Amino acid sequence: KCLEGTGVKFDDVDYWEINEAFAPQFIGCQRKLKDDHNLNLDLTKVNHYGSGIALGHPIGCTGARIIVTLLYEMKRKGYSYGGASLCVGTGPAMASLWTTKI
Repeated sequence: KCLEGTGVKFDDVDYWEINEAFAPQFIGCQRKLKDDHNLNLDLTKVNHYGSGIALGHPIGCTGARIIVTLLYEMKRKGYSYGGASLCVGTGPAMASLWTTKI
């Protein structure tokens, strides 16, 4: 849904920071993308420095950690588009699309 109306296709996204609190959760999301939307998540474009499992969950600012990591990697590698998935305590979630093209 995040990409709808942007003109950006899934494969156009150069890098993804995906919240991964638990390995099964990430695997489930990857399968859902494939099964429901026929999208293959290229794992070479995901969480270059680890995820919540490796980097931890700073209480109240996991989303900020994910976005800052995403933006620094986009700048460092010269990427045009980056996507982030964020969880919110107690179940909600959101996705965001970021660009360096202004």
